Amino acid sequence: MSAARTQLLDRGVGQALSALSAAAKKGLGDPVLAELVMIRASQLNHCAFCLDMHLTLARRSGETEEDGERLGLLAAWEEAEDLYDERERAALALTEAMTVLTEGFVPDEVYEGAAKHFDDGELAHLIGLITAINSWNRLMVSRRVAPGGYTP
Repeated sequence: MSAARTQLLDRGVGQALSALSAAAKKGLGDPVLAELVMIRASQLNHCAFCLDMHLTLARRSGETEEDGERLGLLAAWEEAEDLYDERERAALALTEAMTVLTEGFVPDEVYEGAAKHFDDGELAHLIGLITAINSWNRLMVSRRVAPGGYTP
């Protein structure tokens, strides 16, 4: 693999994407929920670097393995639904719909489900966060940035 491919982003692009991520996360107001969203998108996008980072950040935000193995079962959150509250499930459903876009759009019922649990501002920040993590995932996966390089 070429060195250029493994280099990190252009400083300006990285700063802009970091600013979007930080603003969206802050506006959402729940750091654990934000990390669950970013972990789920990273799972779907097969981004090992981002998974490593956001699993670490989730634990630092208060999520623990003693919380019913929520982090370990996140990939099967629909089946393990008792581990996640309604708001988390709505955010995870929106995350999957925006990340995969198999139907070319976010289904109305998924969007409406999220809108029941998030006010307009929170929903805008949630959508921004999902957009940001999907961008990060695509950038890191295309450059094959390996896990283990993140330090909080």
